[in-house]
This record gives sequence, C-alpha cells and structure tokens, in this order.
Amino acid sequence: MKLSIVIPAHNEEENISNLIDQIQGYGLGIDFELVIVADHCSDRTAEIVSQKIKKFNNLRLVENKLEAGFANALRTGFSNAYGDLILPIMGDLCDELETVKKMYEKISQGYDVVCGSRYMKGGKRQGGSSLKSFLSRTGGRSLHFILSVPTHDIANSFKMYRKEVIKAVNIEARGFEISMELPLKAYYLGYKITEVPTVWREREKGKSSFKIFKLLPNYLKLYGWAIYKSLTNRRDNVKK
Repeated sequence: MKLSIVIPAHNEEENISNLIDQIQGYGLGIDFELVIVADHCSDRTAEIVSQKIKKFNNLRLVENKLEAGFANALRTGFSNAYGDLILPIMGDLCDELETVKKMYEKISQGYDVVCGSRYMKGGKRQGGSSLKSFLSRTGGRSLHFILSVPTHDIANSFKMYRKEVIKAVNIEARGFEISMELPLKAYYLGYKITEVPTVWREREKGKSSFKIFKLLPNYLKLYGWAIYKSLTNRRDNVKK
C-alpha cells in the first residue's frame, strides 16, 4: 500500500524545509509520496518546496486554488494524492513521525482509519493553549465514553485514512473542524476505526492560523450532529 502524506502549508517558510528533511530522512520503511499544498502563501514556502523537489523525487507541490483555509488545502491535497492511504501532517513540526509506523501497522491489520491520540494512555500534548487542550480533551473523551466513538482524540488532524474513506465522506467543513468531521462521518458510515498514542508538540516557529473562538461553533455543531446521529440510530434499532 502506498501512503500519501499531505501537508497543508500556509506561510510555513520557517518550518517546511526542516519538516521535509525530517520526513524524508526518518526511515519510515513505507512506500510514500509527500504532497505539499501551498495554501495562498505570501512567503517563500512554495519556493523552498520547489528547491527540495530537485532533491526528492517523491515530493510534489500543489497550489490550493480554492478559497484559502485548512479544509480546502486538505481537499486539494486529497484530490492530488496518488496513494492508497492518506495521512495529513501539519506543517509546523507538531506531529510525531514515530507514530506513522504504528498507524500503518493498524491499517495493515484491517482498520480503515487510525487516529493519532494525545489523550489515550501513552499519548501526550506538550505546550499550547490550556483552553484548547481542555476543549479538545473534553470533546474527544466525552464522545468516546458517551457515544463509543473509538478514539479519545477526535479533533487531532493526525490520522491515517484508507483513500476509500475520504471518497465516501461528504466533506462540508470550512476550517480545522474537517479533522473532526472525517472520522465522525466515517464512524457512522460503518468504517473500522482505532487509535494509537502520539505526542503533539506546540510549534516553535511561525504563526498558527487556528483561532479557537472563531472555530468553536463549527466544532460544537459537529458534536451536536454526532449526538443526534447516535440517538437516531438507537431509535431506529429499537424499532427494528
């Protein structure tokens, strides 16, 4: 199975070169391509990637020609991915590459979605806003325990998907909530989901475009949808 690592990058000139070198030099032991999506950058991100392409033949650069934003950058990456598996990785060096092998092993065992979880045993979140940590931890754990969603960390973008899952999900998200929408909808479509522990680290360079108060209503909407979907499914099962 070939893996497409999709990296949405908005003005990541301080991180992107190091990230590419880390991924290429890590020794994943997996056949993979690296797709960098330049998301309406006004810095040297695209230029730096173009230079790296001369060194790495499995590296590609695509431009997000849709409206700027994380969800559309991922859509662009998904539509340009050649692999059987797709893994979004953030462009700020926050995701743990060691986790990729664990995800691949779970996919090889028959799972359709493997979630990198900061909030299960062995996982960790290092740095970042305490408010964002509280909200994502509370949301993920409550959906796990109340609705039996098979991950403690629904909001983390660091998840490996079979390509067929991406194609099956009707993506409606406009922003970062796409990382919650994809696994939730996959779960209710009946796909097999699991999680592995991962360590997330706050960015050291560059500026995050994640705005919690602007995005919170979108996350709450998805949270409410999941509860409604579970209640509806239970009611239908009772009728049967």
